[in-house]
Amino acid sequence: MKNFQIIRALSSGSAVSSMGKESSAMFIAGGTNLVDLMKKNVVAPDKLVDITNLDLKKIEFLTGKVSIGALAKNSQVAEDATIKEKHPLLALALAAGASQQIRHMATVGGNMLQRTRCPYFYNTDMPCNKRVPKSGCGAIGGSNRMHAIFGASDSCIAVHPSDMCVALAALDTTVLVEGPKGKRQIKFTDFHRLPGNTPEKDNTLENKELITSIEIADNNFNKNVHYLKVRDRSSYAFALISVAVALDIKNNTINNARLAMGGVAHKPWRLTEAEEFLKGKTVSETVFKQAADLAMKGAKSYGDNDFKLKLGPNAIKEALTIAASK
Repeated sequence: MKNFQIIRALSSGSAVSSMGKESSAMFIAGGTNLVDLMKKNVVAPDKLVDITNLDLKKIEFLTGKVSIGALAKNSQVAEDATIKEKHPLLALALAAGASQQIRHMATVGGNMLQRTRCPYFYNTDMPCNKRVPKSGCGAIGGSNRMHAIFGASDSCIAVHPSDMCVALAALDTTVLVEGPKGKRQIKFTDFHRLPGNTPEKDNTLENKELITSIEIADNNFNKNVHYLKVRDRSSYAFALISVAVALDIKNNTINNARLAMGGVAHKPWRLTEAEEFLKGKTVSETVFKQAADLAMKGAKSYGDNDFKLKLGPNAIKEALTIAASK
């Protein structure tokens, strides 16, 4: 690991200004992903701006919404009694992610910014357009069991690793950021990017922008929800496929639905067409199968991950069935 400068910021504004002119400067909080990347020389910042002392750790229940600070720990959010009551899908997704020790260190903002776990990205001896633009994608034609079936490109077929982000995408979350140009808001579904020709760009943050909080509007998704995570081992592993389901059911009729998948794309994959299909439908196995088949339109596999084309609709149907039964 190369030498680097570290600065401790005392406010959001000073954190942004402390980034200076160094193009490789980065913010650091829990460091559960960034430190790994630095150890493997995947990233090599000249400067780190430590933001752990900023006042961004609060969970506040305001009129019509909840505000969660970017430095709130994953465990803090997952275990909050009111989050469990009002937004149980988020609590379930967080509880499914990583180990308990990592959840005690990882922050909400850091979780959103974590990089792919594609082995070609982590191995600096292998080609990876995300790590070194224009160097090629080793996963295409290589080992790609964990890789994308939606939204991929000829440049990259990596997937986003977060569980939390799948739930936040389903819940129409808003991201609040602060940067050199001031403050702005970003729809969560617009925050992460598909790879296109620039897979090195994971999100839509502008240069030196800092995530300060996220907001989730109040909703009726507080009962019939489920987060299904299919993985190689239940103790601690990234999702082969995950499904976030939130249903608003009255008298066995689905009034509203939210669906998103993880482990299938470069970003959390929102299933809006299936959501619209489910609205007004009576709960049934047939309806859930039709929704699952609709959700898989456009899916494409790359060899080792062909199984995801069958696992995907089965997982969606199972998650819908479990959510509806609560």
